[in-house]
Amino acid sequence: MTRSGAGSSIKAVAALAGVSIATVSRVVNGVANKASAETTARVRSAVAALDYRPASAGRALRQRTSRLVAVLAANLANPAMAAIAASAEIALRKRGLVMVLCDTHDRPALQDEYLKEMQAQQARAIVLLAAVESPMLAAMRGGPTPIVFVNRRDPAGSAGLHVGIDNAAAGREVAVHCLDAGARTIAIIHGSLASSATSERVRAVREALAARGVPHASVVVETAEDDDHLAIGYRSAKRLLERSSPVDAVICTSDLIAFGAHRRYVEDGGAPPRLVGFDDSPLNDWIAPWLTSVRIPYENYGEAIVSLLAADDRAPAARIVPYRLMVRDGPSRNRGR
Repeated sequence: MTRSGAGSSIKAVAALAGVSIATVSRVVNGVANKASAETTARVRSAVAALDYRPASAGRALRQRTSRLVAVLAANLANPAMAAIAASAEIALRKRGLVMVLCDTHDRPALQDEYLKEMQAQQARAIVLLAAVESPMLAAMRGGPTPIVFVNRRDPAGSAGLHVGIDNAAAGREVAVHCLDAGARTIAIIHGSLASSATSERVRAVREALAARGVPHASVVVETAEDDDHLAIGYRSAKRLLERSSPVDAVICTSDLIAFGAHRRYVEDGGAPPRLVGFDDSPLNDWIAPWLTSVRIPYENYGEAIVSLLAADDRAPAARIVPYRLMVRDGPSRNRGR
């Protein structure tokens, strides 16, 4: 038995291609050596035209279970997401499961394409590293396939399965650190506020500063219309340098943004202000002694994800992992607290 996640059937593909169902089955399952090149091309053209996605065969169909767990990441070029994916793969493999990794590039249409394919393959669960709202996600939400939202919460705002840190607490701690370190003029550089993690961090920083007597109007907030966090940091720092009065500290909602900002300050030839980020790869100890950052233990995310998937019920639940602020004041000083 073979079926499609998009509504078309193997019978429809066979009719459009002018071949037998058996021929379609051989072609889509990679056993095309018994068909001519012309026939294979016709079948593949029909598959594409009908958006046909064959479901997994064999044991998955007989038992209605699958070993596949799909991990859909918004940007695998981001070291944080790559670290989460690596942690998830280890935890899933320990349970005899197989991870399928896809990069959605933070695009709803591409996210939907992968969601449709994973549904057709009867994936046991979907793990979304930084989800965006999309029609297929809306259709699958609350359905039989568990969905775990990692870092960003469900973009629809509904309760569900979530793994992340307490972004509000981290944002407050970062703001207080900058003030205690002597900063008086503070800037925030952020990525898209559609990300719940980003919006929570920015809001918490501003609220913490206000609670310490720093009015919202005196906090400089910068961003750039770009998906690349390095570019956001670089372009935003350029605007900060163009201000008549410099800032004492720059709080960035990711380390990549901080790297971009640091590069622009270095190119300007002056001393960069205090820079603070979020993520803190262990490599920062070696390559970024100037960057204070919220260390998020991404290596622990895999076990947190698996623990949610192993639960007997599907009630909304969250795994909030602990973070640690790594304070760095230069090449010779590094301490955690």
